[in-house]
Amino acid sequence: MAEVDERNVNYYLTTPTVESVPLSKLAGFTVFLKLENLQPPGSFKIRGISHFCKKAVNERGCKRLICASGGNAGMAAAYAAQQLKTPCTIVLPESTPEFIAHKLRDYGAEVVVKGKVFDHANQYALELAKQTGCEYVHPFDLPDVWEGHESVIYECESQLKPVRPDVVITCVGGGGLLNGILQGMRSIGWDDIPVVAMETVGADCFNKSIEAGELITLPDITSVAKSLGALTVSSRTFDNYKIQKPPILSAVVPDRGTVNACLKFADDHRYLVEPACGATLAAIYSNVIQRLQEEGKLGTVSNALVIVCGGSSVTLELLLKWKNDFNL
Repeated sequence: MAEVDERNVNYYLTTPTVESVPLSKLAGFTVFLKLENLQPPGSFKIRGISHFCKKAVNERGCKRLICASGGNAGMAAAYAAQQLKTPCTIVLPESTPEFIAHKLRDYGAEVVVKGKVFDHANQYALELAKQTGCEYVHPFDLPDVWEGHESVIYECESQLKPVRPDVVITCVGGGGLLNGILQGMRSIGWDDIPVVAMETVGADCFNKSIEAGELITLPDITSVAKSLGALTVSSRTFDNYKIQKPPILSAVVPDRGTVNACLKFADDHRYLVEPACGATLAAIYSNVIQRLQEEGKLGTVSNALVIVCGGSSVTLELLLKWKNDFNL
């Protein structure tokens, strides 16, 4: 039996792209869902982070992977490290739910809790990564991570043929997924298709930067969507906005809207997703697409591609708590 070349093994799944009857009926146009919530560690993050980790271990001889994360990037790094049989340390901010730390340990990772938000945990992880043989895995701001995330678009193109979406909808926290989506779209000639980048109030560093015309650092993350919790968006993401190939439309929804989207999506498709993903889905559930059309920012939409990014920081108990908190 021939040996498998580990350098060519993908640690992510080719996830399905499916038509959503409930969301299409609500929106008045066809809605396709790219179900990244089905990835083994729970989100799209495994694409870019496993791509980086494979290069670190197989090409650069890394002996320990170190990552700072509010949950999903840490889960992806821990899962990739387990597959690569490489030790891994995950630094979590205090805002991370305890059950996430347990999941990370189940993947064999060492877990360290440090700082109030991602940026504080990140500084500590950077110090740890200075040790010999260690490599730092940034959750979103690395070219190899963006390159790995491109694969989500390549799959969508293949799965949707001959359909070409009129708009792509995603969320943006630090910008890693958005960067990968934009790079992938440019590669396949989708650079004229607008991308709606969703955020929540209180985790909207991208939108605030666009308004200011320069990179803005938020003082704190006050949104329930903690996985969008970067205080500053990637400079590459801001540069991509200025290039406008593909065109990017920034939109912000309140926490109530994103939690409402999570609840409705659970009813419509029987999946639990966290509020960061709910922000994406709120583009449909809160009529953001129609509002952008009414404002003259978006043209005719016959079909939309929605990247259901997933998220491991959600439980039924948490979702019901958020439902109660927002009187939904």
